[in-house]
Amino acid sequence: MSARTALIGVTAAMAVTAGTFAAPAVASTPVTDRHSPTQRAMDAAVEDGVPGVTAQAKDKYGAWKGTSGVGNLRTGKPRSAHDRYRVGSITKTFVSTVLLQLEAEGRLTLDDKVDQWLPGVVRGNGHDGTRVTLRQLLNHTSGIFNYRDDKEFVRKYIRKDGFFKNRYDTATLGRLVKYAMANKPDFAPGTDWNYSNTNYSLAAMVIEKATGHSYGEEIRRRIIEPLGLHATSVPGTNPKVPQPSSRAYAKLAETATGPTYDVTELNPTLAGGSGSMISSSADLNRFYSALLRGKLLPKAQLAEMKTTVKVDEAPGAGYGLGLIERKLSCGVVVWGHSGELFGSLSEAVATADGRHSLAFNFNGTWSGNSGAVIEAEFCAK
Repeated sequence: MSARTALIGVTAAMAVTAGTFAAPAVASTPVTDRHSPTQRAMDAAVEDGVPGVTAQAKDKYGAWKGTSGVGNLRTGKPRSAHDRYRVGSITKTFVSTVLLQLEAEGRLTLDDKVDQWLPGVVRGNGHDGTRVTLRQLLNHTSGIFNYRDDKEFVRKYIRKDGFFKNRYDTATLGRLVKYAMANKPDFAPGTDWNYSNTNYSLAAMVIEKATGHSYGEEIRRRIIEPLGLHATSVPGTNPKVPQPSSRAYAKLAETATGPTYDVTELNPTLAGGSGSMISSSADLNRFYSALLRGKLLPKAQLAEMKTTVKVDEAPGAGYGLGLIERKLSCGVVVWGHSGELFGSLSEAVATADGRHSLAFNFNGTWSGNSGAVIEAEFCAK
C-alpha cells in the first residue's frame, strides 16, 4: 500500500458509464490576494487533468470559497462552491468521534476487546477478535486485513465488468468484514501500522451494538444535527448525491490514460463505516473546527484522538484515532483526514486551534496534487 493510499484510504475506484469527454477549460473564481496561492494550486490541478475543484477556506478574516474547472464534462457546467460530494474516508473521523463520545459516557472503553462487543465476528485465517482492542481499530494497528484488497471484492465491485453488474448492491457491514476474514491478518495486533477499511466497518458495528441504533443515526444525532451540517448525510443505500453537486469521474486503469468514466451513482454501502458519507466544504470546515476546539469531545477523549502512531510511508504524518496529523513544509501542523472514493478525492484539514481550516474536493481521481493545495493555503506567502 502506497503512502497516498494509506493516508487517503482508497475504498474503491469504481465506474458507472463510459464515454468520450471534452477537456475542461480552467474556470477559476476571483480571489483576494490572501487566497490566490490556493486558487493557483486548484487551477494547476485542473490543468493537470482533474475535471474540477471546489473549496472553502476559513480563517480569522472570514470564509473564502473557490472553484476551478467543471462539474460536468458533457455539458461544461462549472463546479459550484456549494457542491455536495462523497467524502470517502473522512467518514472515519465522524465514526471515531461517536465511539469516543460513547467512551466519555462510560458505555465502553478503548481497551475493550472487539470480541466483547462483536463475539465471533473477527475470526478466521488467523484473525482473533479477543486480541484486538477498539483503540487498535481506530488507529489502524489491529492488523486486520483490508476488505478492499480482497480478490473477490475487487472482482465483484471494482473491476469493470463486475461493477457494471453489481454497483447497486447493498453490502452490510458484516458482509464487508467477512471479505476481510477470508484473508490472513497483516500482522499481530499492536505490532505495526497498516490502513484497513475493515477497522471502521467494525467500529461502526460496535456503535450499533452499544447504542441499538445504526451508526448513521448516531452520527446524525450526535454531530450533524447539533452542528447544523445541512449538506452532510450518511446516505444509507441511496445511490444519488443530493443537489447541488457535480459529477464524479475515474479511470478504470491504474494510470491516467484511457477512458474516463462517470462514477457518480452507486450504492454507498460498499464503503461501509469507512467511507460512505456525503458533505460539503463548508460543513467539513465547521465539523473539524468544532472537533478541534473541543465542542464534540471532552479534553481526555480529544487528547486520545490526537495521540498518533508514526506512518513510515508518509514522513511528517501521524495517524491518531480517525485523525491525521501532518507537518507541512513551512512547519505548520494541520489535523484532518483525506478521502478518495468513486471518482471523488476530498481533503479537510485545520490548525490545532480550529481557527484556520480548508476543505476541498477533486471530482477526478487520476491526477492533480491535493497536497499542493494544502501547502498553498497554509504555507504560501
